[in-house]
Amino acid sequence: MQRLSVDVDVAVVGGGLAGVAAAVGAARTGARVALINNRPILGGNASSEIRVWVCGATAHGAQKYARETGIMGELFRENQYRNPEGNPFLWDQVVLDAVRAEPNILLYLNTDVREVEADGPDDRRTVRSVTGWQMGSERIIRFTAPIFVDATGDGLVGALAGAWYRTGREAAHEYGEEWAPARVDTEMLGSTMFFYTKDTGEPVRFVPPSIARDVTATSIVRNRPLRATANGCDYWWIEYGGDRDVVADHEEIRDELWAVIYGIWDYIKNSGKFDADTLTLEWVGSVPGKREYRRFVGDHVLTQQDIIEQRRFPDAVGFGGWSIDLHPAGGMYADEDGSKHLYPAGLYHIPFRSLYSRNVGNLLLAGRDISATHVAFGTTRVMATCAVTGEAAGVAAALCVRDSLSPRGLANGHIDLLQQTLLRHDASLLGVEWHDPADLARSAHATASSELRALAVRPRPGEEPSRQYLDGQEMGLVLPVQPAVVAVDVLLEASEATSVRLELWSTGGGENHIPVEKLDEATVRTVPGIHWVRAPFSHKAPDGENVVLLIRRNPALALLVVDRPGPYGVLALLSRTPGTVTGRPQSNAWSAEELRRRCPAVVVHGESSAYAAAQVTGPMQRPYHGPRMWSSESLAGDPSPWIRLDWDEECVIGSLDLLFNDDVDIDLVNLHHHRTPFPVMPDLVRDYQVEALLDGVWRTVVTVQDNRERRRSHVLEEPVRAEALRLTVLATNGSEWATVVALRVFAAEQ
Repeated sequence: MQRLSVDVDVAVVGGGLAGVAAAVGAARTGARVALINNRPILGGNASSEIRVWVCGATAHGAQKYARETGIMGELFRENQYRNPEGNPFLWDQVVLDAVRAEPNILLYLNTDVREVEADGPDDRRTVRSVTGWQMGSERIIRFTAPIFVDATGDGLVGALAGAWYRTGREAAHEYGEEWAPARVDTEMLGSTMFFYTKDTGEPVRFVPPSIARDVTATSIVRNRPLRATANGCDYWWIEYGGDRDVVADHEEIRDELWAVIYGIWDYIKNSGKFDADTLTLEWVGSVPGKREYRRFVGDHVLTQQDIIEQRRFPDAVGFGGWSIDLHPAGGMYADEDGSKHLYPAGLYHIPFRSLYSRNVGNLLLAGRDISATHVAFGTTRVMATCAVTGEAAGVAAALCVRDSLSPRGLANGHIDLLQQTLLRHDASLLGVEWHDPADLARSAHATASSELRALAVRPRPGEEPSRQYLDGQEMGLVLPVQPAVVAVDVLLEASEATSVRLELWSTGGGENHIPVEKLDEATVRTVPGIHWVRAPFSHKAPDGENVVLLIRRNPALALLVVDRPGPYGVLALLSRTPGTVTGRPQSNAWSAEELRRRCPAVVVHGESSAYAAAQVTGPMQRPYHGPRMWSSESLAGDPSPWIRLDWDEECVIGSLDLLFNDDVDIDLVNLHHHRTPFPVMPDLVRDYQVEALLDGVWRTVVTVQDNRERRRSHVLEEPVRAEALRLTVLATNGSEWATVVALRVFAAEQ
């Protein structure tokens, strides 16, 4: 047996997606990082050991323009390219490769941290070291660092360090939460295990093991959906332990989950009620996926009101969008539904003050154990959101070490530094403005070979539009406005003379893409046949915002829809009834899924600057009050579009960052929930070159082919003097428009 000591800048304990993102974020910010994981593979609940699909702000498509960027976005895109079938073992390698690509990360797998050395009074604790046992290698390893990140999920490091935490549910009076119980209790979300099946093409019998539970003697058959075709996360409701201690009773919880899995399969195979003769078990999990345990207390405790009211924090470092998703403590044996959901009108913000311990001065938090109530935890717990908090915590940890700050010191005096660094990394921030004075592009004048100025989608010759009938649903159309819209025409088919009820709505904020507040309304008469119908609305938004044109249901009407995307940011919505009716706007009351990447025939009157060249030097880098990007005209008319930056005086360029449009409205997932058809997002620029202008001569400084990344950072071989810089798009990955989110230029590597 060996005893080793490892000293690093940042020690991250926990190798789920929160820990991975924390380690990568810290490493890219210059810190030397130890990533310590107690399993042989990375990914936590998303790994091939447990196989939970990675959910996040997109909420399986209920939210709009919500997919994460930054490190989580990189993992989603890489998995989509390498593993579109959702093979859990290949997903493991995507995550592992992301860590191994960072030379600043020292990875310790199979290393179970069991001891934490910390000192100081109860309200001012400091972590000195963590010690783990590395199985197989028979090593005891002691890790020291000035900053630690607890990404363990269960919060073991913080608990052993004396960090303040809560378990169970807070009482409603503590934070005024509508969904909290009247009294404090110990109930929480339970743990889950899954199983996979396959069709062998020939009869296969199943002899149940002795552990198998007779599910017909339980409420499961009566209250939960059972299908022979279900697999993996389809069985998210196989949940147990919410009314027990999910750590202390871990072994018993696992055995009960096993018993029910084998009992369900016995029922499917042997009850005679399912077409399952040729099906066999392919895989059964052996490690329960935990949902909830400790939640640490930070300087801000995130609450239900923060989520539903979409409160904007001065120290926002990330966003989420999954519903507040709470489960009965009885899990699979409960008589009530397996989950209940409450959505805000759009995305919500996560403050940095929820990502560090209130009483342990050098402990940052990432993932399930951040500072939140049980109710708010119902949304922050999903793994893509955990990764968002992980990246923020990791970058913060590296800045704290570099500048000799505590996390609270960073929050109170240097939050702008953290936010600008995260934006430089293209992390998942919303509504936070980029204003780094080192960016030379901010002082440049942007022009382009063309700009999309007219928002118009008309059926082309020979193109047969489909019909979206309005007999059972309202229809909404999200439209970017900048600086103004004069009127909107839509192409309708009427089966008889009728009245068209039209309304113009505000989205209520840049976080939202649904109707929230009515601005105007009108009724227009139309005759039988196909006609353009004008919505006589005008609206001014000099700085840019989205509006929603609403067409009320009418059994005599159908909206004509072309089978291709419209300009980015134009999005069709269909109304639906949310599972929880609250009287407040909820994003899941409007679905974009049915018409995603298809577009109603529409003409917006009024020249638009929503896609102007100047957008690439603007403060926003993802959709917020508009698409926030440059778009060329159609490539059919401008086949090699370019965008150019000119300076009043010659400057020296050492590096540049390019942010391309990867369509954050498309919901990507790591496993089998659904299949997205594109290995690479069509909107991404594929081939491009960058040239610098000096003394009237253009010099090529960057050439790229087969790009499939959103963020490309180029450090030039040697700095170049230039009067102007030009990015030429030579090809996209399928889009008929070239789109660029941001151009950033630096005098030297930043």
